[in-house]
Amino acid sequence: MEPTRAPALSSGPLGLPDGDFVMVEWGDPGGVTSPERPIAGLHVHHADDEAWYVVEGTLGFRVGDDVVEAGPGAAVLVPRGTPHTFWNARPEPARYVLVMTPRIHSLVRELHAPGASDYAEIFRAHESELL
Repeated sequence: MEPTRAPALSSGPLGLPDGDFVMVEWGDPGGVTSPERPIAGLHVHHADDEAWYVVEGTLGFRVGDDVVEAGPGAAVLVPRGTPHTFWNARPEPARYVLVMTPRIHSLVRELHAPGASDYAEIFRAHESELL
């Protein structure tokens, strides 16, 4: 069997429809987000873990009661049931790999779908909660 060849992770998510995880590479241009204006508002996933790997720049995280900054090569794990949020901690661009479950990936897609408005309901439908 030949190995599967994949395009760069930045070109789209990597994961199987019935798999255990989805990986994406995302970025933030810098100078836009902050602890007061995060990339993702404070929320909790009741049934799913989530992890970030910082490729470039620095991300800030609130994980439970802890606030941490993660630079290139650092990884952050948020266990299910833990309130969390994140932001670009510097004015420079940041790139990161996010490893999530298919349920969280679906949540993100639905939150960004045209016409999405009842965010609290979208979170509930994915065993998550916007805090």
